[in-house]
Amino acid sequence: MINGNILIVEDEKNLGITLQEYLNSLGHTCHLATTGAIARELFQQHNPEIVLMDIGLPDDSGLDIARDFRKDRKDFVLLFLSAQNDPETRVEGLEIGAEDYITKPFALKELVLRLGRILENQNSKEQTPDELVYGDLKIWFKSFEVQNGQGEIQAISQKECSILHFLLSRENEATTREQIIEKVWGEDKFPSNRTVDNYIVSLRKWCDSSKENILEIKSIRGIGYKLVINK
Repeated sequence: MINGNILIVEDEKNLGITLQEYLNSLGHTCHLATTGAIARELFQQHNPEIVLMDIGLPDDSGLDIARDFRKDRKDFVLLFLSAQNDPETRVEGLEIGAEDYITKPFALKELVLRLGRILENQNSKEQTPDELVYGDLKIWFKSFEVQNGQGEIQAISQKECSILHFLLSRENEATTREQIIEKVWGEDKFPSNRTVDNYIVSLRKWCDSSKENILEIKSIRGIGYKLVINK
């Protein structure tokens, strides 16, 4: 597994220490914050690649802290670890740009599997140039941003970023929904095919905003999708 620099924000001290010790034993570098104030300090001090964020903190809301972190930096992966499982809170967390929302209690093995998948995807993106240009379209994977055909800079979700990166790596190759799910979500969590289709709709709108029609995401009947670069 690729090792990462991780900030754990967890007010349940025993759980936080367990997570820190376990992830450290696997080779990660972990920093533990039990309050929002400490979390803000450690975030600035250590520039983590991954933030594991609890929501119910004694002095702050994990959602509010995550928003502030996102304003400051976009190049980190955010996962919520929370006992709150209501749909509204989950959606709010994902809208902030969370890679995942894991409800308590959870198995350490499940968390490690998801972290491994995320770090592999991040490492793959880091091998990609900082800026990719396709006519009037531009992509910045590290900051999760794209430029549309009208020259507007737009933020995209981490899932959209990962799907786009995967499709580009398989240029002109038919890609099944199952391959996208396995690569982006991992074997431990399976969303529906409809979930993949919804992300593709969003990415296709971005592609179609180009007047030059350089990038196309084509549907392959009975299979999935194919990204075509019209050079």
